[in-house]
Amino acid sequence: MAQPQLALADEHFNAGRLRQADEICRRILALDQNQPDALHLLGKIAYAVDDLAAAAELIGKAASLHPSSAACFADLGLVLAAAGKPDQAIAAYRQALAIQPRSAAVLNNLGNALKSVGLIDQAIGCTRQAVELDGADAMIHSSLCYKVHFDPAYSAQTIAEELSQWNQRHGQPLAGAIRPHENDPAPDRRLRVGYVSPNFCAQAEAFFVLPLLQAHDRSGFEIHCYSSVRRPDRVTGWLKSAADVWHDVPGMPDEALARKIREDGMDILVDLTMHMGFNHLLTFARKPAPVQVTWLAYPGGTGLTTMDCRLTDAHLDPPGWHDELYAEESIRLDDCWCCYHPLGDDPPAAPRAGRPICFASLNNPCKLNQPTLELWLRIVQAVPDAHLLLLVGSEEQQERTRRFFAQHGVDADRLDFAAYQPRGQYLRLYDRIDIGLDPLPYNGITTTCDALWMGVPVVTLCGQAACGRAGASLLRAVGLPELIADAQDSFVDLAAQLASDAPRLAHLRSTLRRQMEGSILMDAKRFATRVESAYRQMWRRWCAGSRES
Repeated sequence: MAQPQLALADEHFNAGRLRQADEICRRILALDQNQPDALHLLGKIAYAVDDLAAAAELIGKAASLHPSSAACFADLGLVLAAAGKPDQAIAAYRQALAIQPRSAAVLNNLGNALKSVGLIDQAIGCTRQAVELDGADAMIHSSLCYKVHFDPAYSAQTIAEELSQWNQRHGQPLAGAIRPHENDPAPDRRLRVGYVSPNFCAQAEAFFVLPLLQAHDRSGFEIHCYSSVRRPDRVTGWLKSAADVWHDVPGMPDEALARKIREDGMDILVDLTMHMGFNHLLTFARKPAPVQVTWLAYPGGTGLTTMDCRLTDAHLDPPGWHDELYAEESIRLDDCWCCYHPLGDDPPAAPRAGRPICFASLNNPCKLNQPTLELWLRIVQAVPDAHLLLLVGSEEQQERTRRFFAQHGVDADRLDFAAYQPRGQYLRLYDRIDIGLDPLPYNGITTTCDALWMGVPVVTLCGQAACGRAGASLLRAVGLPELIADAQDSFVDLAAQLASDAPRLAHLRSTLRRQMEGSILMDAKRFATRVESAYRQMWRRWCAGSRES
């Protein structure tokens, strides 16, 4: 009797009717509290409403009752990953693959979990297998394109090759359906600019998008946002209030979104996600706007030949350095490629005089690769009694890191770890930190801005690709070019010298916020003017080409 009811509950769930699905599951469980399919679906409902504890308990029980169900273990992995338990998520995904080894979705999710604990080479291997199994899934392929930015083994050239392969497989087949644009080719008229993102919410993107949206010149630009946010929050509200027109498009297929954007008459369309999760690159592949731009998600490109331009600066991309590797034209903004707003008024870090030096990285633990740890080890060895604080929640990753440092003579009590925390508590971690260390090959961006905002200087080493040069751009923008190294030895020396200069550290702690507030890194109006100038330049060029054709 349960199966027809379960089928109905599943139908309700897939249609988004969660209450009806919940009621049916609970009726089934009232008759049989160990019915695994009902427990599993009830857990999926809990996950859909962000009740992760209940979801883990329900799906975990379903998996124990139905140990041959790959779907139970796969969904359990999703829940555990969302709950910040990557080690357990990895175990669940491996169990699912032991039952169903050729699941591209599970292989990709395992790759995501492995990346989250710094095992980037294994993560790329899993995701590449997923792409080989399901070459038609553009989002899984995007996941691979994003992951390679974190692997020290990938050069700017090999990253570009991965992006080009994505475009050949997913973007180019859509090019034949692109129709001419009928936008009014008046070069100086008010332009409609559309920003497209699934992350218009309390996510790192907001620290840079909000100041731009608020500072746009409304006399020359009408600002639209196409938001596919699945769980809006208060930051969503701030962003919405900063737009002229807000379009909620969660779940809208890329083809339909492209059609809507074209009907809305966007002149310039801006991608904020690149190859990150839930991107809309297949919307941009359909070219719904005459001018298409990518910006912000990470320093780099998309590989998409229908993306006209990318916004960067001369520090991320020195002129002529790697221009030929990008599918897009690199438009270098004056000064800096971004503008930061802290979205809060938390006080700066407390003084730390008289305590052992604490180096730190509160970057995503996926950036803690072996070459980076080897470099930071040299710094800790060079500064007696110095501590190193890392943002690592995974117990296994903590143990791997302790073991590595112990093998090189650094006692475990000189290593400290912190887990992910709400923003207010996360910012207070800077009370314990003297100097931030920037990872490679993917520098900190929001994390570096947060550190500087709290009064903590960051030392960076320039990498060979744009994602490894963000630190240089940010430090120059805030007026600290002396903290930029161009070689490993100078990076170690810079960090050690700064650690030995107590007056300099004290001065930075007390003045850096004020210095940052007065810098171009937080001058939203100046930044918006430069972005608008770039948009106008792109638009006039399109208008000239339109008249010629």
